[in-house]
Amino acid sequence: MTDKIYDVVIIGGGPAGFTAGIYTAREKLDTVLLEKSMTGGLPNVTDLIENYPGFPEGIPGPELMQRFRHQAERFNVAIKEYDEVKKIIPGDDFHTVITEKKEYRSKAVIIATGGLPRLLNVEGEKKLTGRGVSYCATCDGPFYKDADIMVVGGGDAAIQEALFLTKFASKVTVIHRRDQLRASPILQQRAFDNPKIDFVWDSVVETINGENMVESVTVKNVRTGETVTIKTEGVFVFVGWVPNTAFVKGLINLDNNGYIITDSYMNTNIKGIFAIGDVRSKKFRQIAEAVGDATVGALAVSEYISEM
Repeated sequence: MTDKIYDVVIIGGGPAGFTAGIYTAREKLDTVLLEKSMTGGLPNVTDLIENYPGFPEGIPGPELMQRFRHQAERFNVAIKEYDEVKKIIPGDDFHTVITEKKEYRSKAVIIATGGLPRLLNVEGEKKLTGRGVSYCATCDGPFYKDADIMVVGGGDAAIQEALFLTKFASKVTVIHRRDQLRASPILQQRAFDNPKIDFVWDSVVETINGENMVESVTVKNVRTGETVTIKTEGVFVFVGWVPNTAFVKGLINLDNNGYIITDSYMNTNIKGIFAIGDVRSKKFRQIAEAVGDATVGALAVSEYISEM
């Protein structure tokens, strides 16, 4: 630990974290952004983002996040990658953020850690992760050229990724536990119109089968109880997200699903600690909304520090 005290430590390098950094740094607050892996967050593994304003033709997720990063760097946000935050120790004059590599002290902390893919928690899933089970179509889709593969889920992420996977696979079967999709109407229509995409309705995955690689999936119809085993070479899982809040459990107030509870100005229950973006307890999770959260939170931080 050094004697340096930052004005702001931001935990998380996705859309919310970068936006907060742009705002706090423009306010002349000494800002450091910590990211446990590579910056970019979920958009980094999104093939095309069509609903972020300013890009009428859409923009690849990685390109959008590079633009976010370049803008943050322009305002001299210090970016530290591949250093996971393990703990926050609150204090009266400053807070201490402990990572795998060092400790940071700051007047305010902004948590923007997003989430991780939710697992199916079925037999064979962990064993075959990286051997046919994937949570990232952009990362692994090119490995499945002319293959028969499955997508599990029925929301926007699942259908968007199923559409992307048709660029490589010969057939994509979507497994969904209901009899209709939850994805937006425009994505649904694209999927229904795509000859490479089939659907297995009212069904859940029971087991993922294979010795060294995925060979088949056993699915169960939730209405009839009937099970069937379907041959496949890959299983892409998109059934939601789990918030990255384990490191603040017992310190910050969380809702029943593990998301951070804040007020409308992004304040948590600990003075000087704020939360923004997908890690926050709320109904909707979109890039544009994360940017809005970050704007409000960063301005609240600036006001908080000015009144210290």
